[in-house]
Amino acid sequence: MRDIRIAAAQFEHRNADKDFNLTRVADLAKQAVDEGAEIVSFHECCIDGYTFVQQFSKQDLMDLAESVPSGPSVQRLMQISGDLKVPLLAGLFERDGDQVFNTYVCVDRNQLVAKFSKLHAFVNPHLSSGSEFCVFELRGCQCGVLICYDNNLPENVRITALKGAEIIFMPHVTGCLPSVMPGRGLVSPELWHNRDRDPAALRKEFYGPKGREWLMRWLPTRLYENGVYGVFTNPIGMDDNEVRNGNSMIIDPYGEIVSECYRLDDDVTVALCTNEKLQQSSGQRYLRARRPDLYADLIAESTQPPVTEPGWKLRYKSS
Repeated sequence: MRDIRIAAAQFEHRNADKDFNLTRVADLAKQAVDEGAEIVSFHECCIDGYTFVQQFSKQDLMDLAESVPSGPSVQRLMQISGDLKVPLLAGLFERDGDQVFNTYVCVDRNQLVAKFSKLHAFVNPHLSSGSEFCVFELRGCQCGVLICYDNNLPENVRITALKGAEIIFMPHVTGCLPSVMPGRGLVSPELWHNRDRDPAALRKEFYGPKGREWLMRWLPTRLYENGVYGVFTNPIGMDDNEVRNGNSMIIDPYGEIVSECYRLDDDVTVALCTNEKLQQSSGQRYLRARRPDLYADLIAESTQPPVTEPGWKLRYKSS
């Protein structure tokens, strides 16, 4: 890996307003480039919006989704990348035959460098889950992608690291969700809309157990235990009828937050990721110390099929 400056961006997306969302991608990417970024990453399904599809029928999803890379959204993303001369990573719903995936793409000017489909898709029952890990070369670095819930399973991050990833992009739509965990739950939209008059009240919610404190329970650990960089992206503001906390950040192989978005608004943060930290990290030593001969139970077939079950309940209309 070479030393490289990477940006994590956050913004308040609009449901199904691809033109608006891609305009925000372009504006924030330019801001990041002006601050020295060589790669810019955005959140899960930032092109389409996310939570509003919970009750979509299969046909609704098919109508919203696009092919990759020939669809208009990825083509426009390539144009933005070409104008700014940097790779961009962003998410959308992908239509592939009669299936729809939650997909994250990396484009570099007029090329699709990589695409990854979420392994644990759940926001809508008509979504299909991906079945392959993704590691690719980008500007002299080995990169991987895991989307939101994928990162909650330590095995996914470990396998991505074992496949050679030095930097893992971790696009999310998360935080401030209903939960049985103490202190977690929704944030009042009124606090978001009143953020300019009373920012302290909103920061208390975003930085407490509903938002950042929850992330700190597990997210840095994924990078520390594998000795890799993580680029965490997350929307801020209204996501359909709920509030998201942003806190987009870049975490180093020591599990330290090296750069983070702090504005209660659209924002970007840029960090220098260095080869030195990668090589000196404890996680890289842990990878070499593994005893695969003892791990047969990890790959043993389960008597139950896998179930991706978030900590909050979804209600779907029959379709």
